[in-house]
Amino acid sequence: MSLKDKKIAIVGAGLVGSLLSIYFSKLGAKVSVFERRNDMRKDVESAGRSINLALSDRGIKALEEVGVKEEVLSITMPMYKRIMHSIEGDLTEQDYGKKSQAIYSVGRRDINCILMNLAERKGVDILFSKQCLDIKFDTTTLHFKDLDPLSFDFIFGADGAGSIVRKKMKNKFALKTEERFIDCGYKELTIPSDAEGNHVISSDALHIWPRGSYMIIALPNLGGTFTCTLFFPMEGKNSFSLLTNEKELLNFFNTNFSDLTPLIPDLSEQYFRNPLSPLGLVRSNSWLEGNIALIGDSCHATVPFYGQGMNCGFEDCFLLNETVKECDSINTFKVKLDAFLKKRKIDTDAMQDLSLYNFIVMRDKTADKKFLLQKKIEALFSEKHPDKWLPLYSMVTFSDIKYSDALRIGQKQNSIMKKIIETPNINAIWNSKEIEERILSYL
Repeated sequence: MSLKDKKIAIVGAGLVGSLLSIYFSKLGAKVSVFERRNDMRKDVESAGRSINLALSDRGIKALEEVGVKEEVLSITMPMYKRIMHSIEGDLTEQDYGKKSQAIYSVGRRDINCILMNLAERKGVDILFSKQCLDIKFDTTTLHFKDLDPLSFDFIFGADGAGSIVRKKMKNKFALKTEERFIDCGYKELTIPSDAEGNHVISSDALHIWPRGSYMIIALPNLGGTFTCTLFFPMEGKNSFSLLTNEKELLNFFNTNFSDLTPLIPDLSEQYFRNPLSPLGLVRSNSWLEGNIALIGDSCHATVPFYGQGMNCGFEDCFLLNETVKECDSINTFKVKLDAFLKKRKIDTDAMQDLSLYNFIVMRDKTADKKFLLQKKIEALFSEKHPDKWLPLYSMVTFSDIKYSDALRIGQKQNSIMKKIIETPNINAIWNSKEIEERILSYL
Protein backbone atom coordinates (compact mmCIF):
# COMPACT_ATOMS: atom_id res chain seq x y z
CA MET A 1 0.00 0.00 0.00
CA SER A 2 1.56 3.32 -1.09
CA LEU A 3 0.41 5.21 2.01
CA LYS A 4 1.49 2.61 4.58
CA ASP A 5 3.04 4.53 7.48
CA LYS A 6 3.26 7.74 5.42
CA LYS A 7 2.72 10.92 7.42
CA ILE A 8 -0.25 12.92 6.14
CA ALA A 9 -1.41 16.22 7.59
CA ILE A 10 -4.88 17.63 7.06
CA VAL A 11 -5.47 21.29 7.87
CA GLY A 12 -9.07 21.61 9.02
CA ALA A 13 -11.20 19.21 11.10
CA GLY A 14 -14.49 20.18 9.50
CA LEU A 15 -16.73 17.80 7.60
CA VAL A 16 -14.40 17.07 4.69
CA GLY A 17 -11.18 17.10 6.70
CA SER A 18 -12.57 14.64 9.23
CA LEU A 19 -13.91 12.26 6.58
CA LEU A 20 -10.70 12.45 4.52
CA SER A 21 -8.67 11.56 7.59
CA ILE A 22 -10.74 8.38 8.01
CA TYR A 23 -10.14 7.33 4.41
CA PHE A 24 -6.37 7.91 4.65
CA SER A 25 -6.19 6.11 7.98
CA LYS A 26 -7.87 3.09 6.39
CA LEU A 27 -5.14 3.13 3.74
CA GLY A 28 -2.50 2.80 6.44
CA ALA A 29 -1.30 6.38 6.71
CA LYS A 30 -0.38 8.11 9.94
CA VAL A 31 -2.82 11.02 9.88
CA SER A 32 -2.68 14.24 11.87
CA VAL A 33 -5.49 16.82 11.64
CA PHE A 34 -4.95 20.41 12.74
CA GLU A 35 -7.97 22.54 13.64
CA ARG A 36 -7.74 26.23 14.56
CA ARG A 37 -10.95 26.11 16.63
CA ASN A 38 -11.62 24.42 19.95
CA ASP A 39 -13.08 20.93 20.02
CA MET A 40 -16.74 21.48 19.11
CA ARG A 41 -17.67 18.30 20.99
CA LYS A 42 -16.71 20.11 24.20
CA ASP A 43 -17.47 23.69 23.19
CA VAL A 44 -20.73 24.33 21.32
CA GLU A 45 -19.68 27.90 20.58
CA SER A 46 -16.73 26.66 18.49
CA ALA A 47 -18.90 24.76 15.99
CA GLY A 48 -18.82 27.50 13.36
CA ARG A 49 -21.72 27.96 10.97
CA SER A 50 -24.92 26.22 12.05
CA ILE A 51 -26.87 26.38 8.80
CA ASN A 52 -28.70 23.08 8.30
CA LEU A 53 -27.40 20.77 5.61
CA ALA A 54 -29.19 18.48 3.19
CA LEU A 55 -27.49 15.10 2.98
CA SER A 56 -28.18 13.21 -0.26
CA ASP A 57 -26.96 10.22 -2.24
CA ARG A 58 -23.40 11.36 -3.02
CA GLY A 59 -22.69 12.11 0.60
CA ILE A 60 -24.45 8.99 1.85
CA LYS A 61 -22.35 6.82 -0.46
CA ALA A 62 -19.15 8.30 0.96
CA LEU A 63 -20.34 7.77 4.55
CA GLU A 64 -21.40 4.19 3.82
CA GLU A 65 -17.88 3.39 2.62
CA VAL A 66 -16.47 4.18 6.07
CA GLY A 67 -19.33 2.53 7.96
CA VAL A 68 -21.21 5.50 9.47
CA LYS A 69 -24.18 5.74 7.12
CA GLU A 70 -26.74 4.39 9.60
CA GLU A 71 -25.36 6.36 12.53
CA VAL A 72 -25.59 9.59 10.58
CA LEU A 73 -29.04 8.86 9.13
CA SER A 74 -30.32 8.23 12.66
CA ILE A 75 -29.84 11.94 13.48
CA THR A 76 -31.46 13.26 10.29
CA MET A 77 -34.98 14.18 9.20
CA PRO A 78 -36.01 12.87 5.75
CA MET A 79 -37.54 15.43 3.39
CA TYR A 80 -39.43 13.86 0.50
CA LYS A 81 -40.72 17.04 -1.11
CA ARG A 82 -40.76 20.79 -1.28
CA ILE A 83 -43.74 22.65 0.08
CA MET A 84 -44.04 26.14 -1.38
CA HIS A 85 -45.86 28.83 0.61
CA SER A 86 -47.38 31.59 -1.52
CA ILE A 87 -47.66 35.17 -0.29
CA GLU A 88 -51.39 34.48 0.29
CA GLY A 89 -50.54 31.40 2.36
CA ASP A 90 -51.53 28.79 -0.24
CA LEU A 91 -49.44 25.60 -0.34
CA THR A 92 -48.07 23.74 -3.35
CA GLU A 93 -46.17 20.47 -3.08
CA GLN A 94 -43.49 19.03 -5.36
CA ASP A 95 -41.82 15.65 -4.81
CA TYR A 96 -38.03 15.71 -4.98
CA GLY A 97 -37.89 12.44 -6.86
CA LYS A 98 -39.70 9.13 -6.66
CA LYS A 99 -42.01 8.67 -3.67
CA SER A 100 -39.34 6.80 -1.71
CA GLN A 101 -36.54 9.30 -2.40
CA ALA A 102 -35.61 11.92 0.16
CA ILE A 103 -32.91 14.36 1.10
CA TYR A 104 -31.99 14.45 4.79
CA SER A 105 -31.89 17.49 7.03
CA VAL A 106 -28.95 17.32 9.44
CA GLY A 107 -27.12 19.74 11.68
CA ARG A 108 -23.55 20.54 10.66
CA ARG A 109 -22.20 20.14 14.18
CA ASP A 110 -23.93 16.78 14.75
CA ILE A 111 -22.46 15.09 11.69
CA ASN A 112 -19.04 16.67 12.27
CA CYS A 113 -18.91 15.22 15.78
CA ILE A 114 -19.73 11.73 14.51
CA LEU A 115 -16.92 11.93 11.94
CA MET A 116 -14.36 13.21 14.44
CA ASN A 117 -15.25 10.43 16.86
CA LEU A 118 -14.78 7.82 14.15
CA ALA A 119 -11.52 9.39 13.00
CA GLU A 120 -10.07 9.15 16.49
CA ARG A 121 -11.23 5.54 16.80
CA LYS A 122 -9.32 4.84 13.58
CA GLY A 123 -6.13 6.24 15.09
CA VAL A 124 -6.25 9.76 13.64
CA ASP A 125 -4.59 12.40 15.83
CA ILE A 126 -6.77 15.56 15.92
CA LEU A 127 -5.11 18.63 17.43
CA PHE A 128 -7.39 21.54 18.32
CA SER A 129 -6.65 25.25 18.79
CA LYS A 130 -3.76 24.89 16.35
CA GLN A 131 -3.68 27.83 13.96
CA CYS A 132 -1.57 27.28 10.86
CA LEU A 133 0.50 30.40 10.12
CA ASP A 134 2.77 29.33 7.30
CA ILE A 135 3.70 26.47 4.98
CA LYS A 136 7.12 25.57 3.58
CA PHE A 137 6.41 23.89 0.27
CA ASP A 138 9.93 22.60 -0.38
CA THR A 139 9.95 20.61 2.88
CA THR A 140 6.18 20.03 3.24
CA THR A 141 6.28 21.68 6.64
CA LEU A 142 3.52 23.34 8.63
CA HIS A 143 4.20 26.25 10.99
CA PHE A 144 1.79 26.98 13.83
CA LYS A 145 1.18 29.72 16.34
CA ASP A 146 1.85 27.60 19.44
CA LEU A 147 3.59 24.51 18.09
CA ASP A 148 6.99 23.62 16.69
CA PRO A 149 7.15 23.21 12.88
CA LEU A 150 6.11 19.76 11.68
CA SER A 151 7.04 18.05 8.40
CA PHE A 152 4.94 15.52 6.50
CA ASP A 153 4.93 13.41 3.35
CA PHE A 154 1.72 15.11 2.20
CA ILE A 155 -0.46 17.98 3.35
CA PHE A 156 -4.13 18.45 2.42
CA GLY A 157 -5.89 21.77 2.90
CA ALA A 158 -9.47 21.08 3.98
CA ASP A 159 -9.81 24.37 5.82
CA GLY A 160 -12.84 25.84 4.08
CA ALA A 161 -13.57 28.87 1.94
CA GLY A 162 -11.08 31.04 3.84
CA SER A 163 -8.35 28.41 3.48
CA ILE A 164 -4.91 29.44 4.74
CA VAL A 165 -3.43 26.62 2.62
CA ARG A 166 -4.94 28.08 -0.57
CA LYS A 167 -3.77 31.57 0.35
CA LYS A 168 -0.20 30.35 0.88
CA MET A 169 -0.36 28.53 -2.47
CA LYS A 170 -1.59 31.70 -4.13
CA ASN A 171 1.24 33.78 -2.64
CA LYS A 172 3.93 31.24 -3.48
CA PHE A 173 2.83 30.07 -6.93
CA ALA A 174 0.68 32.97 -8.22
CA LEU A 175 -2.35 30.71 -8.17
CA LYS A 176 -5.31 32.13 -10.07
CA THR A 177 -8.25 32.13 -7.73
CA GLU A 178 -11.77 33.53 -7.79
CA GLU A 179 -13.26 34.41 -4.41
CA ARG A 180 -16.62 35.95 -5.24
CA PHE A 181 -19.49 36.95 -3.00
CA ILE A 182 -23.00 37.16 -4.43
CA ASP A 183 -25.31 40.03 -3.53
CA CYS A 184 -27.15 37.91 -1.02
CA GLY A 185 -26.55 36.96 2.57
CA TYR A 186 -28.34 34.76 5.05
CA LYS A 187 -29.65 34.92 8.57
CA GLU A 188 -30.99 31.99 10.57
CA LEU A 189 -34.23 31.82 12.54
CA THR A 190 -35.87 28.98 14.46
CA ILE A 191 -39.49 27.81 14.46
CA PRO A 192 -40.02 26.29 17.92
CA SER A 193 -41.95 23.10 18.54
CA ASP A 194 -45.43 23.14 20.04
CA ALA A 195 -46.07 22.53 23.74
CA GLU A 196 -45.87 18.74 23.22
CA GLY A 197 -42.58 18.94 21.32
CA ASN A 198 -44.11 18.35 17.88
CA HIS A 199 -43.46 20.09 14.59
CA VAL A 200 -46.02 22.81 13.86
CA ILE A 201 -45.84 22.35 10.05
CA SER A 202 -45.21 19.23 7.91
CA SER A 203 -41.94 17.65 9.00
CA ASP A 204 -41.37 15.46 5.93
CA ALA A 205 -40.64 18.39 3.62
CA LEU A 206 -38.36 21.33 2.99
CA HIS A 207 -40.53 24.45 3.15
CA ILE A 208 -39.92 27.40 0.83
CA TRP A 209 -41.40 30.88 0.92
CA PRO A 210 -40.32 32.05 -2.59
CA ARG A 211 -40.57 35.80 -3.15
CA GLY A 212 -38.70 36.57 -6.38
CA SER A 213 -35.44 38.23 -5.32
CA TYR A 214 -35.43 36.62 -1.87
CA MET A 215 -36.81 33.65 0.04
CA ILE A 216 -36.98 31.77 3.31
CA ILE A 217 -36.47 28.03 3.61
CA ALA A 218 -37.18 25.83 6.63
CA LEU A 219 -35.64 22.43 7.37
CA PRO A 220 -36.98 20.13 10.10
CA ASN A 221 -34.91 19.07 13.09
CA LEU A 222 -35.27 16.24 15.56
CA GLY A 223 -37.11 17.56 18.59
CA GLY A 224 -39.85 19.40 16.74
CA THR A 225 -38.06 22.57 15.66
CA PHE A 226 -37.29 23.96 12.21
CA THR A 227 -34.18 25.83 11.18
CA CYS A 228 -35.22 28.69 8.90
CA THR A 229 -32.83 30.60 6.66
CA LEU A 230 -33.67 33.98 5.22
CA PHE A 231 -31.76 34.49 1.95
CA PHE A 232 -31.94 38.19 1.24
CA PRO A 233 -30.03 40.81 -0.80
CA MET A 234 -27.50 42.74 1.26
CA GLU A 235 -28.47 46.08 -0.29
CA GLY A 236 -31.35 47.52 -2.29
CA LYS A 237 -35.14 47.82 -2.21
CA ASN A 238 -35.83 44.59 -0.33
CA SER A 239 -32.67 43.87 1.62
CA PHE A 240 -31.05 43.39 4.99
CA SER A 241 -29.88 47.00 4.91
CA LEU A 242 -33.46 48.29 5.27
CA LEU A 243 -34.59 46.13 8.20
CA THR A 244 -32.98 48.11 10.97
CA ASN A 245 -35.61 48.09 13.72
CA GLU A 246 -38.45 45.95 15.07
CA LYS A 247 -41.22 47.95 13.40
CA GLU A 248 -39.67 47.62 9.93
CA LEU A 249 -38.98 43.94 10.50
CA LEU A 250 -42.48 43.01 11.65
CA ASN A 251 -44.12 45.07 8.90
CA PHE A 252 -41.98 43.33 6.29
CA PHE A 253 -42.64 39.82 7.65
CA ASN A 254 -46.37 40.40 8.15
CA THR A 255 -46.63 41.60 4.56
CA ASN A 256 -44.46 38.96 2.87
CA PHE A 257 -44.48 35.94 5.22
CA SER A 258 -47.86 36.24 6.92
CA ASP A 259 -48.25 32.49 7.60
CA LEU A 260 -44.69 32.14 8.92
CA THR A 261 -44.58 35.12 11.28
CA PRO A 262 -46.98 33.64 13.91
CA LEU A 263 -44.79 30.51 14.06
CA ILE A 264 -41.82 32.50 15.40
CA PRO A 265 -43.04 34.28 18.56
CA ASP A 266 -39.64 35.83 19.29
CA LEU A 267 -38.94 36.84 15.69
CA SER A 268 -37.46 40.25 16.48
CA GLU A 269 -35.22 38.93 19.22
CA GLN A 270 -33.87 36.16 16.97
CA TYR A 271 -33.45 38.40 13.94
CA PHE A 272 -31.40 41.07 15.67
CA ARG A 273 -29.42 38.58 17.78
CA ASN A 274 -28.38 36.14 15.07
CA PRO A 275 -25.45 37.00 12.80
CA LEU A 276 -25.74 38.01 9.15
CA SER A 277 -23.43 35.91 6.98
CA PRO A 278 -22.33 36.41 3.35
CA LEU A 279 -22.66 33.88 0.52
CA GLY A 280 -20.12 33.25 -2.20
CA LEU A 281 -17.95 30.78 -4.03
CA VAL A 282 -14.28 29.92 -4.44
CA ARG A 283 -12.54 28.65 -7.55
CA SER A 284 -8.86 27.98 -8.12
CA ASN A 285 -7.07 26.97 -11.31
CA SER A 286 -4.80 24.51 -9.48
CA TRP A 287 -5.36 22.31 -6.45
CA LEU A 288 -1.90 20.73 -6.16
CA GLU A 289 1.57 22.18 -5.64
CA GLY A 290 4.35 19.74 -4.79
CA ASN A 291 3.06 17.49 -2.03
CA ILE A 292 0.36 19.91 -0.90
CA ALA A 293 -3.21 19.70 -2.19
CA LEU A 294 -6.59 21.36 -1.70
CA ILE A 295 -9.91 19.60 -1.26
CA GLY A 296 -13.52 20.48 -0.40
CA ASP A 297 -14.53 24.07 0.23
CA SER A 298 -10.92 25.22 0.19
CA CYS A 299 -10.98 24.93 -3.61
CA HIS A 300 -14.68 24.76 -4.59
CA ALA A 301 -16.81 26.44 -1.93
CA THR A 302 -20.27 27.11 -3.30
CA VAL A 303 -23.59 28.72 -2.50
CA PRO A 304 -26.00 26.36 -0.70
CA PHE A 305 -28.93 26.34 -3.10
CA TYR A 306 -28.50 22.79 -4.44
CA GLY A 307 -27.51 21.36 -1.08
CA GLN A 308 -24.33 20.02 -2.65
CA GLY A 309 -21.53 21.70 -0.67
CA MET A 310 -21.15 18.91 1.87
CA ASN A 311 -22.18 16.18 -0.55
CA CYS A 312 -19.64 17.30 -3.12
CA GLY A 313 -16.90 17.47 -0.50
CA PHE A 314 -17.75 13.98 0.72
CA GLU A 315 -17.72 12.75 -2.87
CA ASP A 316 -14.25 14.28 -3.23
CA CYS A 317 -13.08 11.96 -0.45
CA PHE A 318 -14.82 8.89 -1.87
CA LEU A 319 -13.52 9.37 -5.40
CA LEU A 320 -10.02 10.27 -4.23
CA ASN A 321 -9.92 7.08 -2.21
CA GLU A 322 -11.06 5.05 -5.23
CA THR A 323 -8.32 6.68 -7.30
CA VAL A 324 -5.32 6.14 -5.00
CA LYS A 325 -6.11 3.02 -2.97
CA GLU A 326 -4.44 0.68 -5.47
CA CYS A 327 -1.27 2.75 -5.92
CA ASP A 328 1.95 0.73 -5.70
CA SER A 329 4.32 3.64 -5.02
CA ILE A 330 4.43 7.20 -3.80
CA ASN A 331 5.21 8.44 -7.30
CA THR A 332 2.12 6.66 -8.63
CA PHE A 333 0.09 8.22 -5.84
CA LYS A 334 1.22 11.73 -6.83
CA VAL A 335 0.53 11.15 -10.53
CA LYS A 336 -2.94 9.74 -9.86
CA LEU A 337 -3.72 12.48 -7.35
CA ASP A 338 -2.79 15.20 -9.85
CA ALA A 339 -4.89 13.61 -12.62
CA PHE A 340 -7.85 13.18 -10.28
CA LEU A 341 -7.81 16.76 -9.05
CA LYS A 342 -7.67 18.17 -12.59
CA LYS A 343 -10.65 16.05 -13.68
CA ARG A 344 -12.56 16.77 -10.50
CA LYS A 345 -12.32 20.53 -11.03
CA ILE A 346 -14.43 20.22 -14.21
CA ASP A 347 -17.22 18.68 -12.16
CA THR A 348 -16.99 21.04 -9.19
CA ASP A 349 -17.15 24.04 -11.55
CA ALA A 350 -20.35 22.53 -12.95
CA MET A 351 -21.66 21.96 -9.41
CA GLN A 352 -21.15 25.64 -8.61
CA ASP A 353 -22.96 26.68 -11.80
CA LEU A 354 -25.84 24.39 -10.89
CA SER A 355 -26.00 25.84 -7.38
CA LEU A 356 -26.18 29.41 -8.64
CA TYR A 357 -28.92 28.45 -11.11
CA ASN A 358 -30.95 26.68 -8.43
CA PHE A 359 -31.12 29.90 -6.40
CA ILE A 360 -33.23 31.34 -9.20
CA VAL A 361 -35.34 28.19 -9.26
CA MET A 362 -35.99 28.21 -5.51
CA ARG A 363 -36.65 31.89 -4.94
CA ASP A 364 -38.63 32.56 -8.12
CA LYS A 365 -39.59 29.60 -10.31
CA THR A 366 -41.04 27.42 -7.55
CA ALA A 367 -43.85 29.99 -7.35
CA ASP A 368 -44.44 29.93 -11.12
CA LYS A 369 -47.33 27.74 -12.33
CA LYS A 370 -45.73 27.14 -15.71
CA PHE A 371 -42.53 25.90 -14.08
CA LEU A 372 -44.46 23.58 -11.75
CA LEU A 373 -46.34 22.14 -14.72
CA GLN A 374 -43.05 21.60 -16.52
CA LYS A 375 -41.81 19.57 -13.56
CA LYS A 376 -44.97 17.45 -13.62
CA ILE A 377 -44.46 16.74 -17.33
CA GLU A 378 -40.82 15.80 -16.74
CA ALA A 379 -41.68 13.52 -13.82
CA LEU A 380 -44.36 11.70 -15.82
CA PHE A 381 -42.15 11.28 -18.87
CA SER A 382 -39.24 10.07 -16.73
CA GLU A 383 -41.53 7.50 -15.07
CA LYS A 384 -42.52 6.16 -18.49
CA HIS A 385 -39.04 6.38 -20.04
CA PRO A 386 -36.47 6.13 -17.23
CA ASP A 387 -33.80 5.08 -19.74
CA LYS A 388 -34.31 8.27 -21.76
CA TRP A 389 -34.94 10.99 -19.19
CA LEU A 390 -33.79 11.61 -15.63
CA PRO A 391 -34.71 15.07 -14.31
CA LEU A 392 -31.79 17.38 -13.53
CA TYR A 393 -32.56 17.47 -9.81
CA SER A 394 -32.49 13.68 -9.67
CA MET A 395 -29.21 13.53 -11.58
CA VAL A 396 -27.59 15.88 -9.10
CA THR A 397 -29.21 14.63 -5.91
CA PHE A 398 -30.14 10.97 -6.36
CA SER A 399 -27.32 9.68 -8.55
CA ASP A 400 -23.55 9.77 -8.89
CA ILE A 401 -23.64 11.05 -12.48
CA LYS A 402 -20.82 13.52 -12.94
CA TYR A 403 -21.91 17.07 -12.23
CA SER A 404 -20.61 18.18 -15.63
CA ASP A 405 -22.67 15.51 -17.38
CA ALA A 406 -25.74 16.45 -15.33
CA LEU A 407 -25.31 20.10 -16.31
CA ARG A 408 -24.93 19.26 -20.01
CA ILE A 409 -27.89 16.87 -20.09
CA GLY A 410 -29.99 19.24 -18.00
CA GLN A 411 -29.40 22.10 -20.42
CA LYS A 412 -30.55 19.92 -23.32
CA GLN A 413 -33.63 18.80 -21.40
CA ASN A 414 -34.50 22.37 -20.49
CA SER A 415 -34.36 23.45 -24.14
CA ILE A 416 -36.79 20.64 -25.00
CA MET A 417 -39.15 21.54 -22.17
CA LYS A 418 -39.21 25.19 -23.23
CA LYS A 419 -40.71 24.03 -26.54
CA ILE A 420 -43.12 21.62 -24.87
CA ILE A 421 -44.45 24.11 -22.32
CA GLU A 422 -45.37 26.55 -25.10
CA THR A 423 -47.64 23.97 -26.78
CA PRO A 424 -51.16 25.39 -27.24
CA ASN A 425 -53.56 24.14 -24.57
CA ILE A 426 -50.68 22.49 -22.67
CA ASN A 427 -52.57 22.71 -19.36
CA ALA A 428 -55.21 20.36 -20.72
CA ILE A 429 -53.01 17.92 -22.66
CA TRP A 430 -49.78 17.83 -20.62
CA ASN A 431 -50.21 14.14 -19.75
CA SER A 432 -51.35 13.03 -23.23
CA LYS A 433 -49.75 10.64 -25.70
CA GLU A 434 -49.24 13.60 -28.03
CA ILE A 435 -46.92 15.36 -25.59
CA GLU A 436 -45.10 12.13 -24.85
CA GLU A 437 -44.47 11.60 -28.57
CA ARG A 438 -43.30 15.20 -29.02
CA ILE A 439 -40.70 14.84 -26.28
CA LEU A 440 -39.51 11.55 -27.79
CA SER A 441 -39.12 13.26 -31.17
CA TYR A 442 -36.68 15.77 -29.68
CA LEU A 443 -34.44 13.16 -28.07
